[in-house]
Amino acid sequence: MENFEREQLVNMILAPYVQKATALRGIKRHVGGNQFRHALSTYAILIDYHYVDQVLLKASVIHDIFEDVRCISFDEIRTLDKDGPSVLQLVLEVTKKKEESKDIYLERLLLHGSENAKTLKCADRISNLTDLHPDIFEKEFIKRYIEETRKWVIPMAEQVNRNMLYELEDLLHRRETLLKFTASIWPFQRKHD
Repeated sequence: MENFEREQLVNMILAPYVQKATALRGIKRHVGGNQFRHALSTYAILIDYHYVDQVLLKASVIHDIFEDVRCISFDEIRTLDKDGPSVLQLVLEVTKKKEESKDIYLERLLLHGSENAKTLKCADRISNLTDLHPDIFEKEFIKRYIEETRKWVIPMAEQVNRNMLYELEDLLHRRETLLKFTASIWPFQRKHD
């Protein structure tokens, strides 16, 4: 970590966003754990890629809040601190609207999303792919998720961060290899809940 990055992080007040994100602890993930851990994983991935933009990092901690939790309002986020309005705007940008299909949502981000929205979606997808295990998810779900990533998220990574692109491509390759291997030795597939 460079000194300027450290200084940016030292001056960032993250606690109010982490406190809001704790509402995600009750939302279980199919891989175990909960959405709170996923949010922190997404944050850690951004730090690993040297992102120190405070709005991006704060949004990463609560990026799934409106999809997964119904008891938090826009005003609660908007008034957390001076970055609240910008954080809210970014979180809403990466939130799938109820009326959107997954493809329409991802197309919207790819074609019209801000650089921060695309970067956040790439970090989110890295976290999700890391947790995509063939002993937990149905083979067809994994195949669809891989194809969805190729179609929509890989082009986002091409636009915002080459190193994220390489990690996403590596994760896709590993998941495909693992699928082939487990298909030959694993006698059953667990259904996606």
